[in-house]
Amino acid sequence: MAELFIGLMSGTSMDGVDGVLADFSGGRIAVQGYVAAPFPAGLRAELMALNTPGDNELHRAALAGNRLANTYAGVAHQLIADAGLPPSAVTAIGAHGQTVRHRPGEFDDVGYTLQINNPSLLAELTGIPVVADFRSRDVAAGGQGAPLVPGFHRALFARDDQGVAVLNIGGISNLSILPAGEGAVLGFDCGPGNALIDHWCQTHIGQPYDVGGQWAASGRVVPELLARLLGDSYFAKSPPKSTGRDLFNPNWLAAHLGTAEADPADVQATLTELTAAVCAEHLKRYGAGSQLLIVCGGGALNHHLLSRLRALLPTVEVVSSVERGLPPQEVEAAAFAWLARGALRGEPGNLASVTGARGPRVLGAVYPA
Repeated sequence: MAELFIGLMSGTSMDGVDGVLADFSGGRIAVQGYVAAPFPAGLRAELMALNTPGDNELHRAALAGNRLANTYAGVAHQLIADAGLPPSAVTAIGAHGQTVRHRPGEFDDVGYTLQINNPSLLAELTGIPVVADFRSRDVAAGGQGAPLVPGFHRALFARDDQGVAVLNIGGISNLSILPAGEGAVLGFDCGPGNALIDHWCQTHIGQPYDVGGQWAASGRVVPELLARLLGDSYFAKSPPKSTGRDLFNPNWLAAHLGTAEADPADVQATLTELTAAVCAEHLKRYGAGSQLLIVCGGGALNHHLLSRLRALLPTVEVVSSVERGLPPQEVEAAAFAWLARGALRGEPGNLASVTGARGPRVLGAVYPA
């Protein structure tokens, strides 16, 4: 009998929602369907604006949560319609929400992580129980609240005979180190992924992202600019660590660009090299035994970025996750289906060794249908 969960993911790229219908009845996850929906322009603009302080934030965030829940519901409805199923066939939806502030461990030694969402409305719209609020319990236990995917990466991609690393390149890049056999998993945010690359592309050529990395490939890396970008103290920090648009945002980039003029294509090449360089350096530093790097997220579709990773990691096999059974855009959504299932089963969703929490915790609050 099928054991079906829906996983929904809208990440720091803020380009839309990825959703999967996943079946766990065979002992391993089997994705039965995938749907992607872009954010309406107004919603994306509001979510981006809510990343920084502004007027009437509570009111605006509440309404943005309603709109996001409606977008999530549309994806869920499409998934079950495509599968020819009633809503009652799905055990639960794992809905991460949209992170707009991420400051764990700051201000009062606890800090916070804030995801816009309205899981109650999503449950009402779909008739399916919703599991949400995955990150806050980890932060409450002294953890970073991110990344939460290494446990899923271990379940899906780990091998007994080979050290494997999984690199998710969304708006922010995060890395999971999966040693061969029973070694402890390590995971952390490396730094920017697509966030700055997409911003520069949208600003200068009016496209939402650099298709295949073609624009970056047409430019040249500016060594002086790359050195300034790599000088940020975040890159030298040891795990556990996590980051987001609170740090790596257009203001951060503008401060490093200064008043010097550079060809926009050269800046794009440099930003792409920044992402490749910080990911490669973190793998060398913390996952030197890795023989295979599996890349997922939107960055896996950037052929130029993958070519730079291969050049910087000549002894590592670098592949897209599609070559290991799951297309890049489906991996994180599948992870939140897995986390939702774990929450209902009372299983820890975090790896304390990854996030720095005081111990494993069941993550996620359940909102009944």
